[in-house]
Amino acid sequence: MPQTYNVGARSLFVTATAWVFIILAALTSASALVQNAAVASLMPGLQVATDRTPLPLLTGLLVGYLPWVVGTGLVMSLATLASAIGLLMRLDWARRTFIALLVVAICANLLGLWLQQELLQSVVSSTLSSAPIPQQALGVFGGFVTAARVMAVLMTLVGCALLGWIIRRLMSAGVRQEFA
Repeated sequence: MPQTYNVGARSLFVTATAWVFIILAALTSASALVQNAAVASLMPGLQVATDRTPLPLLTGLLVGYLPWVVGTGLVMSLATLASAIGLLMRLDWARRTFIALLVVAICANLLGLWLQQELLQSVVSSTLSSAPIPQQALGVFGGFVTAARVMAVLMTLVGCALLGWIIRRLMSAGVRQEFA
């Protein structure tokens, strides 16, 4: 029995993935543009404010790299938008670029786990040092902090697994055939 190939058949998965990422990338690009304008106008004020914060080193590092982080976010958002539009048009270069961007997103999220935990620790330590909390409430507060840490790690890992599943589907033979 001969094998039949449906070249050009459009799957719902690719169309839905493209539209979801077009919407997300457009929203993220708009947000990054607004943040970039806000960072540019607030930079002198932010550098003065770091002297009064309980953690000037961490805040100073974040403020120093903030324009680069926002700019990188904007570039990644625009690249995702362009590749998602190309994915919708079934262009093979867009599929490959989209997969590469998802790999970068997975790596950034996994590397960002450290920053999540450090930021939460700095918030908790500054709260405990500045606010008088009764001894009985410290156990409850510690439980909430632990739950927040665990949920942050779990949500990051679930998000990375979802992106990995999308990569796997985009690399499957059936989806590659749509881009032939």
